[in-house]
Amino acid sequence: MSDPRKLPQILYIEDSDETRSLVRRLLSHKYVVLEAADPLDGLQLAEETHPSLILVDHSLPHMTGSEATTRLHKMLPNTPIVIVSADLSTGARERALAAGAVGFITKPIDDDFVDQVGEYLNGKVEILEDAEKHLQAYQQELVERLEGNIRQLSNTVAKNKHLLQQNERMFSMLERRHKLLETAARVGQMVTSILDMDELLKHTVNIICSEFSFYYSGIFLVSEDEQWAVLRAGYALAGRKMMAENYRLHVDEKSMIGNSIIQQQAKIALDVAGEESRFKNPFLPNTRSEMALPLVVQSHALGALTVQSDQLNAFTEEDITSLQAMADQIAIAINNAQLMFKLEAATAEIVRTKTFEAIATATGEAIHWVGNKAAPIPGSVKRVREDLLYILALAAQLNESDAKNESLAAAVETIKEEAEAKGIDLNQLLVEMSAMKKNRLQALVSVESLMEDLDIAENSAVTILSIKEGLIGPARQRNDSVVSLSEMITDTVVNMGLPDGVVELEWAENMPNAFVDARQVEQVFNNLIKNSWEAMSQTSAPKIFVKGMRDANPKFVLVTIKDTGPGIPKEIQEKIWVSFFTTKGGSGGTGLGLSSVMQIVNQHGGSISLESEVGKGAMFSVRLPVEKKI
Repeated sequence: MSDPRKLPQILYIEDSDETRSLVRRLLSHKYVVLEAADPLDGLQLAEETHPSLILVDHSLPHMTGSEATTRLHKMLPNTPIVIVSADLSTGARERALAAGAVGFITKPIDDDFVDQVGEYLNGKVEILEDAEKHLQAYQQELVERLEGNIRQLSNTVAKNKHLLQQNERMFSMLERRHKLLETAARVGQMVTSILDMDELLKHTVNIICSEFSFYYSGIFLVSEDEQWAVLRAGYALAGRKMMAENYRLHVDEKSMIGNSIIQQQAKIALDVAGEESRFKNPFLPNTRSEMALPLVVQSHALGALTVQSDQLNAFTEEDITSLQAMADQIAIAINNAQLMFKLEAATAEIVRTKTFEAIATATGEAIHWVGNKAAPIPGSVKRVREDLLYILALAAQLNESDAKNESLAAAVETIKEEAEAKGIDLNQLLVEMSAMKKNRLQALVSVESLMEDLDIAENSAVTILSIKEGLIGPARQRNDSVVSLSEMITDTVVNMGLPDGVVELEWAENMPNAFVDARQVEQVFNNLIKNSWEAMSQTSAPKIFVKGMRDANPKFVLVTIKDTGPGIPKEIQEKIWVSFFTTKGGSGGTGLGLSSVMQIVNQHGGSISLESEVGKGAMFSVRLPVEKKI
């Protein structure tokens, strides 16, 4: 068996699978047959393998067999190339030889094919007579084919250019539509988290104009009587001017806004000069195109969104679809904001009403507290009165033993006269005292006992007043204003008279002012700091840390009060907010401090929370609404 490495290699370039298969069967027993179905692949394979002979079909994709032969002959000048062709027309063989082939084998392939290949492989070269003439004919064929290719390429370039322009326009439209949908989604996501109406509308018009470079955008809401469309937000300077002049339009068909609201359909004017229904607006002289989109929720028109451009024909049907989807989301957000406003107003009124009802009717527990704290007062007063009478009787006797002191004598005389005027018989009191035992008499005229009774009466009265303030404080009519919490809390700490160094204050540079009732909020922080101080009565190194900063939610300012006390057990952390619950036992706590603190904070639209662990102190976090910027 022959060694394949020593067999001649024959490359056959043919796009027909059947023909390649036939040639492979005829030649493979004597040669190594290499195959390529494409002339470009054949050129590369020839360059890599340097075959002994190359067979080239005349009809190939991308180029003719003659063209492939010319390229191969230039690449491998010493390799014989034979064209295999079914073209029997006059001059076909000669043009093939002029292209650089050494021979021409006609199709169909017959039994002589193997012998013919062997002859060419052994050096056979067909002679081309009148070579110059046929070379010119071949070159002319190449020129004509080249011209055809150029024309085809030019046509292809022209078509590609047209397609490119169409694609660019399509891409631009898709990009714009994508941007519209993306912005609509972003606006939708944003507005769902904004329940403040003014902030919602302002953000919406700003993002619409900034994202799409529109000339102007504005939002109108229908008035309560449904006769007017009132501008509630407008873009840039023109919008601010119109807002300052309370700009509004009749809800009728004379304006695009009114028309859109009435019909609950989008209205578009690609050239406002020819749009009769458009209201001429002196604040927006450069408007050339306008679109009005209704803001509808459950078949009820809340208002309309206007979008305006300083370009003609600025809007497409895709713009209407995308912006209307955004307008629908805005309408839902506006409706939610309106409902939230009404709910908050109703809730605030209910809270105040309920609070006043609670004060008016009281509660059994409140009455019990007041009764307990008031009960010691009559007894203490009675004992003080008795003690005072006995002391006056004794004082009246000083005149006899110290008559030389004129001032003292005058004071004693005054006591006698006033006692007589009040019907008090001092002498009778002395008689009673004389009959008393020594220890009984000493108890009656004890200064310590007298002061103790006065303390009892005073403490009871203070506790009752504290209960009154805890109940009434949160129900007072609020008078909200801009308040610097850092200044307020600093003054509160100073006025509390706590030991130096106990309270550490820290205020962030960007801490905003709050918009609250100063008197009520001062009570909040007074109670919290006081509670922290009292909780640390057994702490060796008591410290209170007060910090103020802007909250993670920019609509709130955050103040934390943290102490180094014993902490609050987890099982009672929920109970501390309940009225009359106290951890101070008999030490004077009313149980209303934290309850009133929570009521005040909640009524301001804020929140208060507790973090505590036994042995590691407690921290209260108070969030209050920030100052509203105009």
